[in-house]
Amino acid sequence: MPTKPLMITRPERGTHTPAWQRALARAICDPHTLARRLNLPLAELPGMQRGDQLFRTRIPESYLARIRTGDPHDPLLLQALPQAREADATPGFVADPVGDHAALVAPGVVHKYHGRALLLTTGACAIHCRYCFRREFPYTEHNPAHQDWEPALGYLARHRDIEEVILSGGDPLTLSDRRLADLAERLAAIPHLQRLRIHTRLPVVLPERVDDALLGWLGHGRLQHVVVLHANHPREFEAPADTALARLRAAGVVLLNQAVLLAGINDAVDTLCELQQAGFRHGVLPYYLHLLDRTRGTAHFEVPPERARALYAALHARLPGYLMPRLAREVAGQAGKQLFPASTFPDME
Repeated sequence: MPTKPLMITRPERGTHTPAWQRALARAICDPHTLARRLNLPLAELPGMQRGDQLFRTRIPESYLARIRTGDPHDPLLLQALPQAREADATPGFVADPVGDHAALVAPGVVHKYHGRALLLTTGACAIHCRYCFRREFPYTEHNPAHQDWEPALGYLARHRDIEEVILSGGDPLTLSDRRLADLAERLAAIPHLQRLRIHTRLPVVLPERVDDALLGWLGHGRLQHVVVLHANHPREFEAPADTALARLRAAGVVLLNQAVLLAGINDAVDTLCELQQAGFRHGVLPYYLHLLDRTRGTAHFEVPPERARALYAALHARLPGYLMPRLAREVAGQAGKQLFPASTFPDME
């Protein structure tokens, strides 16, 4: 059966700026502005400025609108709020906790697991999540988009055991549709590739990104397209994200969600249940519930493994199997993620 061609309309360069790019440019990138807009206590500002010096603040307006004004403990805010605690030196928390550097096999290509490889397409994101495991990754040294894709595509073509390519970053959907459509076409030309997986936070935090141009190439082509979202709290699925997800589903895109278990944000059974149910209402299937990657500056987000196991057991008692994500931890150098319920989540001293 013949496959449908990619149908993206390619605008002339410089003649049109998509709404999502204008929204991205208007993101809040200053702690003082953030504190003023959300009516946060002035006592919070010095810590916010200290955290911003370590990892720049970035919150788009569409996400900001879902944060409760005047509440410094709002779970959506805490995911992107710079804090002085990010400067704390904590044993075991390092710059590259998942071993990405050791798994770089070509410019921008991370190959850890059998049958799939990850392509680092950009270092840009719509939101700077404070728990990000790549917050110190040297993207300028390892991003093929700054040069060309040939070495990365050559590696993928030579390794016939690779069936799936994962676009990651940063966030791949911060790239233009022109560049993404071109990359998707070139990947589809590699015969042994079957699936293109896109890991992105944009449909949740910047729903404007899901426009006609994106759907024009994402809904077509030989490869099966899977979008893995990253939502950690049920309120992230609220409007206007719900409309963006409906458009992705209508285009035939498989939607999954992976979350990170974060102290003070979603480490409660009720919240975790609501997260899975909210996603499913919008056609998003649970995928992973990750233990925190122990990145430098993120220790205040960690949920101890024993508590994580207890939360997961309670979640299992309340939800049907199809709403259960897999509780997982990524360990540098291992051939796959560690999964619950094996007793392989030791407390890390």
